[in-house]
Amino acid sequence: MGNLKETRNRITSIKSTMQITSAMKMVSAAKLKRAQDAITQMRPYAEKLQEILVNLTSGSDGTVGDYSTERPVEKVLIVAVTSNRGLCGGFNANITKRCKVLVEETYVDKDVSFFSIGKKGGEWLGLKELNVVNSEIEIFNNLNFQTATPIAERLMNEFASGNYDKVVLVYNHFKNAATQLVQEEQFLPILTDNNQEASNNTEYIYEPDKESIIAELIPKSLKTQLYKAILDSVAGEHGARMTAMHKATDNANELANDLTLQYNKARQAAITTEILEIVGGAEALKS
Repeated sequence: MGNLKETRNRITSIKSTMQITSAMKMVSAAKLKRAQDAITQMRPYAEKLQEILVNLTSGSDGTVGDYSTERPVEKVLIVAVTSNRGLCGGFNANITKRCKVLVEETYVDKDVSFFSIGKKGGEWLGLKELNVVNSEIEIFNNLNFQTATPIAERLMNEFASGNYDKVVLVYNHFKNAATQLVQEEQFLPILTDNNQEASNNTEYIYEPDKESIIAELIPKSLKTQLYKAILDSVAGEHGARMTAMHKATDNANELANDLTLQYNKARQAAITTEILEIVGGAEALKS
């Protein structure tokens, strides 16, 4: 009976865990809906803003301010966007793996520093004893354009001051609830195709002038680019957690069913043995 009690306790424990994972799945599904709506609404604006910027800078003299200055790449800042919490499958591990590849292969002979957005990424970078210049975890408590702007401004100032020659964003791009793609995106210097004509032949009338418009659009475009990357990551996090909790719930349910079947078989065998012992005893008394 000791084995039966142990099996019964395991079944109870697994069912309790299944209730927790099922609840976490529903919570993540609710959060995913809001995060998905946010990134879906943000993408067209960010893409159109980038398109306008490319149209304005096409055919220019090759420089559109401090944020487009091309320098020999010696110092690189990698902005790693992860989550503050775990239990989301390989969501954070995929980012840390890409960061490892960047350090060991892409920028192996460069001075690489990290700006961590998210607790999990900061913990991993700390364990690997990499150079983390800043770690931001509070932004997810109240994520909006205003709270993301100071981070973008700091990155822009660091590049403009010459502290870094290149700034790269590494984050999870939200494709759907089950798929997040690791995205490596150059943040600074801004990419402009000066040899390419504008995407359309429209002639713009600039007011007050082209240079002033570009000077205002570039910082706004960079802030929007960072905000979009963080929104992408948040939506991907909730999608990954919902998928992970769904799989965990299914696995727990399957394990509980297997243990229940095992428990019933063992209990039936014990009852059969007791019946046989009683019948054998009765027959012995008759003899």
